[in-house]
Amino acid sequence: MSARLTGLPPVVDRRARVLILGSFPSAASLAAGQYYAHPQNQFWRVLGAVIGQPLKDMPYAVRLATVLAAGIAIWDIYASCERPGSLDSAIRNPIANDLTALKKCPEGRTALAPALRRICFNGRTAARRLREMEALGYEAVVLPSTSPAHAGMTFEEKLARWRAALDTAA
Repeated sequence: MSARLTGLPPVVDRRARVLILGSFPSAASLAAGQYYAHPQNQFWRVLGAVIGQPLKDMPYAVRLATVLAAGIAIWDIYASCERPGSLDSAIRNPIANDLTALKKCPEGRTALAPALRRICFNGRTAARRLREMEALGYEAVVLPSTSPAHAGMTFEEKLARWRAALDTAA
């Protein structure tokens, strides 16, 4: 059995109108302490093209600030899991993140993202929580994964789908 892994904290503020939800950080992302740190993952390239910013070339802290300023938040559906390697199919015994904290005010605190209205799932594994997000009143869109494991679609095809989902949420 693999050791229990803990994911990354949400990248979110009160300006967020769109949340991009992944499944769980890759081994490279966990080692770096950064979302989408694997060099072959197309996430920063795709999102940068959508918002018109060279995210891939920016220092990580600047990337996050740029994404937040664009009204976009980033998080994962799982807070922790057991998983050898980085494949979603290897995830075992996951513990879900409390996505209700985005909308509800937990124990007297303010909601993490009161302006949030659309959830974009980065791949099918993340989309396992689609019904839950719709039940909370969010629009939900499943996008093609930016993972290097999802090679069945060209960069241009992924970009077109991502652009359509994010442009209509602005």
